[in-house]
Amino acid sequence: MRRSAADTKSAILAAARERFGRDGYERTTIRAVAADAGIDPSMVMRYFGSKAELFTSVSAFDLRLPDTSTVPHSRVGRTLVEHFIDRWESDDSFLVLLRTAVTNEDAAGRMREIFADQLVPVARQQGFEDAEARVRVGLVAGQMLGIALCRYVLRLPPLVEMSVTELVEHVAPVLQRYLSPRRRPDRSR
Repeated sequence: MRRSAADTKSAILAAARERFGRDGYERTTIRAVAADAGIDPSMVMRYFGSKAELFTSVSAFDLRLPDTSTVPHSRVGRTLVEHFIDRWESDDSFLVLLRTAVTNEDAAGRMREIFADQLVPVARQQGFEDAEARVRVGLVAGQMLGIALCRYVLRLPPLVEMSVTELVEHVAPVLQRYLSPRRRPDRSR
C-alpha cells in the first residue's frame, strides 16, 4: 500500500523525532530514520534535503505561552510553570530538542532562539526593558530547562516522584521572583 506524501512526511518526522531523542543529533543517520519510517533513504532527502534540515523540522517548537498580560502579576510565575510542565507532559518534541541541545551546537542555538523569541515578550509585559528582560528570560530558561533536564531526561528520582502540583508549588515562587521587578531601597529613612 502506497502512502500519500503527507503520510510519508509524517512518518519521517515521527521516526526522526524518536531517533534524535534517543540517539542525539550526531549518532542519528538518514538511513536509520528511513529504516524506522519504513522507507528508502532517498525519500528523507527528497522531503527534507539534509539531516540538518530534518532536525530543524523536528525541532520546530512553539512554547505556546499563555497571554500573561491578562494574568495578575502575582500569578505569572505559577502560570508559566504550570504551562511548561503541561507542555512537557503532553508533547515530547521539546524533550527531543533538549536532549540534542546538550551535545549539538545547532540544537543549542535553536533552544536559545526559542526561549529568547518567545519569552522576552513575557518579560517585557512584566515591565522589564530589553537588556533586563533578556537577563530575566535567562533566569527563567535556566530554571525551567534544569527542571526539564532533571525530571524528563536524567530522571532524577525526587523530581520524577514529585507530583505536578508539588513541582509547581516549589518552582512557581522562584519564577515569580525572576519576573518581579527589584524593589528599590527606601532612602527616606
